Amino acid sequence: MTPFVLWIVLLVLLPHLQMLRVSFHVRESWDTVTLGLEQYQNFFSESYYWRTFVRTGVMSLFTTFLTLVIAFPIAWYIAQLARGRAKGFLFLACLIPFWASELVRTYGWMILLRESGLFSTWLQALGLADGPVEMLYNDAAVIIGLVYNGLLFMVVPLVTTLDGMDENLVEAGYDLGGNHWTVLREIIVPWAMPGVVSGCIVVFMLTLGSYLTPILMGGKDSAWFTEQIFTQFITRFNWEQGAALGVLLLVLSSVIVWLGLRVTGQNLRKVMG
Repeated sequence: MTPFVLWIVLLVLLPHLQMLRVSFHVRESWDTVTLGLEQYQNFFSESYYWRTFVRTGVMSLFTTFLTLVIAFPIAWYIAQLARGRAKGFLFLACLIPFWASELVRTYGWMILLRESGLFSTWLQALGLADGPVEMLYNDAAVIIGLVYNGLLFMVVPLVTTLDGMDENLVEAGYDLGGNHWTVLREIIVPWAMPGVVSGCIVVFMLTLGSYLTPILMGGKDSAWFTEQIFTQFITRFNWEQGAALGVLLLVLSSVIVWLGLRVTGQNLRKVMG
């Protein structure tokens, strides 16, 4: 347990405790620091902060839901319908794009969606557009990039969960008079729920804390909370305000995960198992 405990304490627990401590600092001068709630008061008094905070949370939830909708049929096909080498090939096909870094994958989407990109060229060739179409620098482009970057982290736990499901359960559901929707709701989804919750937690956390994709694909007008944290720490060198924003983001992610576990009736030990 020693390596695990050292990793948790030195790289997770202590940095977060230090960030929490710094968030309560009020710098009166370069070498004079007192304790107070000024940084948190700034967050609630500045509408741009909390509006971006809420927007980031809502878009992260929507991205997680969209990723689940796309990943579930893919995982079902790989786990239950594919046979032999096809199963391994399809799983590898999902894995290959992640051999490249997030930055490379994001630039790939930017090349496809820009005015002179492949999609714009196709639209013009089909006569659906009179000129170049700019598909970047909007919320839709950001969501596309985030869904793509989180897809594997949703597919893997779903495949792992669904792979252990006895296909006779589905056949029994149809034999007892169930339709597609009933079988999905009463048999498949409850069985896959640990994988669903596990994948949603990972994708939501990655999306909420994403920085490169929202900035590159959303452009200068992209309002993402991690950009504000970066600005406070790096651009303005205001570590106290940046730490407060980081703590608030951690609180938001923790609350959403806790609510998700309560709503689905799952517990963290079962999901991680």
